[in-house]
Amino acid sequence: MQTQENAQMSTAYTIECIGVDGQVKWTEDFHNLVTTAGLNDLLTQYFKGSAYTAAFYVGVTGATPTFAAGDTMSSHAGWTESSAYSQATRPALTLGTAASGSIDNSASKAQFSINGTATIGGAFLATNSTKGGTTGTLYGGGAFTEGNRSVVSGDTINVQATLTAASA
Repeated sequence: MQTQENAQMSTAYTIECIGVDGQVKWTEDFHNLVTTAGLNDLLTQYFKGSAYTAAFYVGVTGATPTFAAGDTMSSHAGWTESSAYSQATRPALTLGTAASGSIDNSASKAQFSINGTATIGGAFLATNSTKGGTTGTLYGGGAFTEGNRSVVSGDTINVQATLTAASA
């Protein structure tokens, strides 16, 4: 008798927007689509051990993103990256310790200092820190479940990503 074990990768995001007054303006919880490129990178790095890097970065999207399994950093017709923040590069994803099949950056959330009026619609994880860059691997991304959110200069966006590997 043959048994089959399936694994499912997912990322859950919690994003909060803090206004200039220090008050939470809005919070958004949503899930990520892991792209084919992200899954291939995971398999190659972990099982094959080829050119492994633990460097991942968090990006935010403009309005109404639509992610597809075939998206890559150089080709993603359904969304654009928002660059309405003052950091010179995408913030690093600094993960804690894995436990119970999950790992997150709750102790060191990715932070974006908003420097203009913009509409944000989602977030993504990539292996390249270049703000607006089109190289590196797109691990995955997701759109806000409640729709687009507005930000203004002086706001701060904090992004927590929880990556989970579970038996399906």
